[in-house]
Amino acid sequence: MNIPPQLLVSSFLFILPLLFLFVFTKKKNKSSPNSTKQQLPKSYPLVGHYFSISPNQHRRNQYTTEVLQISPAATFVFRLLFGARRITTANPSVVQHILKTNFSIYQKGDAFRIPLTDFLGDGIFNADGDNWKFQRQVASHEFNTKSLRKFIETVVETELSHRLLPILSEAASDNSVLDFQDILQRFAFDNICKIAFGFDPAYLSPSLPDAKFALAFDDAVLISSQRSLSFVPWVWKIKKIFGIGSEKQLAQSISEVRDFATHIVREKKKELAKKSSVDSVDLLSRFLSSGHSDEKFVTDIVISFILAGKDTTSAALTWFFWLVAVNPHVEKQILKEINEQSETSVFSEVKEMVYTQAALCESMRLYPPVPADSKEAVVDDVLPDGTVVKKGDKVMYHPYAMGRMENIWGTDWAEYRPERWLEWNEESKKWSLVMRDSYTYPVFQAGPRICLGKEMAFLQMKRVVAGVLRRFRVVPAMAEGTEPVFISNLSSKMKGGFPVRFVEQSNAKKSKFVATN
Repeated sequence: MNIPPQLLVSSFLFILPLLFLFVFTKKKNKSSPNSTKQQLPKSYPLVGHYFSISPNQHRRNQYTTEVLQISPAATFVFRLLFGARRITTANPSVVQHILKTNFSIYQKGDAFRIPLTDFLGDGIFNADGDNWKFQRQVASHEFNTKSLRKFIETVVETELSHRLLPILSEAASDNSVLDFQDILQRFAFDNICKIAFGFDPAYLSPSLPDAKFALAFDDAVLISSQRSLSFVPWVWKIKKIFGIGSEKQLAQSISEVRDFATHIVREKKKELAKKSSVDSVDLLSRFLSSGHSDEKFVTDIVISFILAGKDTTSAALTWFFWLVAVNPHVEKQILKEINEQSETSVFSEVKEMVYTQAALCESMRLYPPVPADSKEAVVDDVLPDGTVVKKGDKVMYHPYAMGRMENIWGTDWAEYRPERWLEWNEESKKWSLVMRDSYTYPVFQAGPRICLGKEMAFLQMKRVVAGVLRRFRVVPAMAEGTEPVFISNLSSKMKGGFPVRFVEQSNAKKSKFVATN
């Protein structure tokens, strides 16, 4: 393939000053080794904070947190190439301002939408305006009390008792190691497909199949996320034009994902054509019956809801089980609460698991499923902390950093302590849940875009926790002193998976595990 000479020249002219600045900053850092310890990153002409951001790209959430922790108003303006700016905040008043007070000013914007359009199309997570309002209005009908009860008592219960627990039981009998992160992703994928589309992919079958679609979906999420986080966006755009490297792989993965999603849509259309009314009305049926039968648009919707259901709850549960494993006093309290419920927890009983919900809130404070989310300003604005916003600026609120702010959570913010979400009632001798407002704790977003599936997610997670911990102790199969690494694309994951052994609760005391904090 012949690359145009103009492209080579322009690339060289861009890279040359970067190399000069790189050498310059390296020498400067060597001369003052302690100067960067507690200092805000320095910006340079043309390239902004490139030399601070680039070395920390592999740990961008941790790096951003460190910057915001020492920023006076917990807000920092990262300067990107050629004057572009990304305003990042862990300030609750700013979060309220962009997600509620001035909601109309802060949209998804091209900086977010364009890198994800090939994958998500016009689905709800990539949409603004009337398109977003329509999808949210139709989807909201699926999250009423009747639907939630059906979801817990049929879909989740069946997947738990017929698939998840038998697999864990066999692993316990064999003393074998499973990647619990993978297992939870499979569980969540089956659940979202059943409740949203009336389709069972059986991804959590005993053979743990390598489904082409699921692998392609993960690749599409990873590469699309890399696009949106790219410091130099024209690199991926050039690779897309020539169909090379990661862009070639992305095109193949998206083709696989869309083939799968289109198949679901076509099968549902056939089902609706045969019946005047479908006995089990699912989310996809609602969209197809609403007058929007355009295949591409409905396929976009399917892909967005798979993304929401597959990766977020499984990420939350993965980190929850890790934290419980290394904090046995929390596990003891959760088991006490579980054992106070009947053997088969139904909808009302799951709702009563207050301590367990507090433990889930606390795990998501430290390891949120979506660690950061960005908006784009459509007009000039000024944030409550005085930061000036220019039209076109990206404004990012950062739940991962917010969970680590001393001014919000106190000096013990690094501790995993579910009790910070609870209040003891002496009269009833029970805990009551004390939730933080959604601007201090924007794990489920806030304002008009607050997550529709929040209650469904908590109910599903609590049922999984009750079902698993009643039967097994989850024992991480890691080398002593090893801690998992938090990474994120569109949602968070545990790097390399979560290897565990499952020990029957009656024999749990025979298993030795050294907790590491």
